Amino acid sequence: MSVNLANWIAEHKIDEVECIVPDINGVQRGKVLPAKKFLSSVRDKSLRIPGSVFICTIDGHYPEDIADIWDKDPDKILIADPDTICVAPGFKSPTAFVIADVLHGDGTEVEIAPRTILKKVLGLYADRGWKPIMAPEVEFYLVSQNVDPDFPLVPPTGSSGRAETASQPYGLEAMNEYEDIIDHIYDDCELMGLDIDTMIHEMGAAQLEVNFIHGDPLKLADQVFLFKRTVRAVAKQHGVYATFMANPMAGQPGSAMHIHQSVVDAETGRNLFSNANGRDSALFRSYIAGLVKFMPQVSPLWAPNVNSFRRMRPDSAAPINVQWGEDNRSCGFRVPISDKANRRVENRLPGADSNPYLAMAASLVCGYIGMVERMVPAKAITGSAYNRARTLPRTLEAALDRFSACKPVRNLLGEEFFDIFYAVKDYELFNYQSVVSSWEREHLLLRV
Repeated sequence: MSVNLANWIAEHKIDEVECIVPDINGVQRGKVLPAKKFLSSVRDKSLRIPGSVFICTIDGHYPEDIADIWDKDPDKILIADPDTICVAPGFKSPTAFVIADVLHGDGTEVEIAPRTILKKVLGLYADRGWKPIMAPEVEFYLVSQNVDPDFPLVPPTGSSGRAETASQPYGLEAMNEYEDIIDHIYDDCELMGLDIDTMIHEMGAAQLEVNFIHGDPLKLADQVFLFKRTVRAVAKQHGVYATFMANPMAGQPGSAMHIHQSVVDAETGRNLFSNANGRDSALFRSYIAGLVKFMPQVSPLWAPNVNSFRRMRPDSAAPINVQWGEDNRSCGFRVPISDKANRRVENRLPGADSNPYLAMAASLVCGYIGMVERMVPAKAITGSAYNRARTLPRTLEAALDRFSACKPVRNLLGEEFFDIFYAVKDYELFNYQSVVSSWEREHLLLRV
C-alpha cells in the first residue's frame, strides 16, 4: 500500500520537499518547493521539468547534435513516487526527499529516464513470472577537502591526528579513525529508512564499504541513489569529502558497486537458481552466460566515466575479464558459497561511480537474455582470473564502440535510450580529451 503523502508530511511536520529526478549520470536534479505547494502539485499534476535534464553531461553541457534524436525543450510532468519519500537529514528547516518519475503530456513515462529503464527491465521479468532480488555493496573513499582539481586527492586526517598510508582491509581500529563520520552516516540512514547492513574498512586508505540488505532492485537503486548524497553531505559536515569516483587516488584500489543477484518465482518465492536437490539450475547457468556474453558489450552502463577504467587493472581487487567461479574474487562474476535458498551471483564489474538504476538494469537485462535464450556458459575457473586474457575494454572510447553495436540489449532497452546515452558519453569523452593533463606537461613539455 502506497504512502499517503499528505498524512506523511503532516506527521513529520515537513516544511519543504525536494522532488528529485535521477539523470542519465545518476546526478540528482529536480525542484525544491514548500510542502503545501508540493501537495497541490501532486493533486493537479502541475509540477514540470524540462526534458533536457536527461541529456545533461556530467560537466553540465548538452551534446550538440542531440536535437536529431531528442526533443529536449518541452516540459515533462514530475510524478512523485510516494513510497520513496523520506526525511532529509541535515537541513535547518524540516525537509523531505522524494524521487519522481517523469511523464510526457500523454501520461506515458519518459522512455530514456534511468528509473524507467530499470522498471522496463523488471517488467520483462514480471511477464515471465520471475522476480529479481538484489543486494548492492557500495565502496567509497573519504579524502581531505580538495578545492583545486589540479592537486591530487589525499586521505584525511583521522582521530589519531594522522592520515592512513597503508592498506587496512577489515581493520577495526582503522575504522575507528572515522568513528564520528560513520556513526553520523548510520544515524542519517536510519532517519531516512535506508536498509544498510554492515560497514567495513576496505583495502584503500580511508576506503569504506557499506552493504545493503537484499530486496527489490528498484527500491535498492533508489536507496543507493539517496545514500550517495547523504554520505557526501555527512562528510562535508565533518570537514572532509566523500567520493564515489571509481579510482580517485593513484596507487590505491578502486571503488566498486558489487551487486549480488538472484531470481525467484514471483508467486512462490522459490529461488530459481537452485534445483530441488540443491544444485545449480540450468536457469542459473544461463543467467551467468548472459552476463558473460553481454556485460562487456554494455560496459558504459556500469563503467560510465573516463575514470571508471582506471579501476580495472590486474591484481587491483577489480576484474579485467568476465571469467566466473565459485567464491573467486578475482573473477568478474563470483558465485558465493550458499545454500539453495540463497544461491546467487555477485556481479563485481560495476564501479561505485555508476548510475545505480542503469548498472542494475544492465546486469538484469544481460542475465535475462541468457535465461530466455538458454545460453550455456564456459566452465567455471579455479585460480586467479588475472592470469587469463583481458576481455574488458581499457578505455571509455573502446567501450562506446562495443556499446553502440550491442543489438540484443539495444532492442530491449530502446533505440532512443541507446542513442542518447551514447551521445552524452561521447560528448563527455570529447571534452575530457580536450584537457591537457599534468602528466603530459611533466613528461612531454621539455623532452619531445
